[in-house]
Amino acid sequence: MSEPAIAFLSNRKLHVRKDGVTRMVESQFERSVQERTASIERRHSWKTQGRGAMFTGMYQAPKGSNFSPVLMTGLTSGPDGGLIYTMETDAVSGIFLVDVEGVETRLFHTADFRIRHPALHSDGETLAVSIFNKDNMRSNIAVLPVHGTDFREVTEGDSFDQFPQWVPGTKRIVFQSAGIGRNAAGGFVGLGPCSIQTLDLDSGDLDEVSEPGRDLLQPRQGGGGSLYYIRKPYHTGLPDASLLNSLKDAVLFPFRLGRAVLGYFNIFSMMYTGKPLVTRNGAVQRHIDPRKAFIYGNLARAQMIEPAEEEDHARAPSSWELVRRDTSGSTETVARGVLAFDITADNDVIYSDGAAIRRLGSNGDSELVLKGEWIEQLLAL
Repeated sequence: MSEPAIAFLSNRKLHVRKDGVTRMVESQFERSVQERTASIERRHSWKTQGRGAMFTGMYQAPKGSNFSPVLMTGLTSGPDGGLIYTMETDAVSGIFLVDVEGVETRLFHTADFRIRHPALHSDGETLAVSIFNKDNMRSNIAVLPVHGTDFREVTEGDSFDQFPQWVPGTKRIVFQSAGIGRNAAGGFVGLGPCSIQTLDLDSGDLDEVSEPGRDLLQPRQGGGGSLYYIRKPYHTGLPDASLLNSLKDAVLFPFRLGRAVLGYFNIFSMMYTGKPLVTRNGAVQRHIDPRKAFIYGNLARAQMIEPAEEEDHARAPSSWELVRRDTSGSTETVARGVLAFDITADNDVIYSDGAAIRRLGSNGDSELVLKGEWIEQLLAL
């Protein structure tokens, strides 16, 4: 099998791989934000650094050079061989197009909401996106022209709709959706299980695929009508209320307090010496950054397996399965430990466990494309 051309997000950076060569695509918007942030920090560094700051007790360790206030939140093919992606800061978000020459154009930006997960229709003129409103923690699906700002939301309700994808050759959108749980005051407390919804924009009909006790994520329609998606166990993120759990909390309180104190001094050591008091040896798992997990659909409770001593990078657990569902409703597991995937024009599957990208051919053979770290999204070109 010849190696596919792909684009992917790794460590929050965009990379393109063609003909066996990988290159990083630098965003002009991200660079300008970082330069502006660095300039502001330099102007105010006298307040928190130097001997005067130490004397007044205001000293703070300087941020590392890899500090990035910009987060890339989606990726899709663009017209004429370009790429379209969404990015956001704490203040604004936008849609950007980079052409084959590397010139970046801002197509849309707003401070009213966060726009994520773009998907380009086969007509090359229409985008489907996720619209996230942080005020009420809702996320809806919207459509808008590539060159224009006239967007309209096509889903509604108290739900968290993400990762829209066009069903090839139609005006139908498939996406993941979860109901929002709220307390008596209307505050956000969590998400229900993710199901897969298919919306017909012409008729307004909505079809659902769900599995009890499972999250169904990042759906894509493949050739022959097959539906691909990631399936993982659903976790509410809320502890079960019981007498046994209350007693266990009481018994473990001193140990948890000691762990918190150790963590405090470990952070203190990292700030002033650059070295931790404790290592990660023996650790089994670590949590994904909740902000990134929410954006990428892994629902904040998702965990990555900590690498063993002989391994380099964290990986998705084997309970995260890539599933293919045919038109009769029958399902089969295509691969295990899958964090992201896409389908090529030849109907082959490329997928990643977070530490490597592999290609699965229609004959069932799997081959390694490349190794990396924190590979979060994939796009077949």
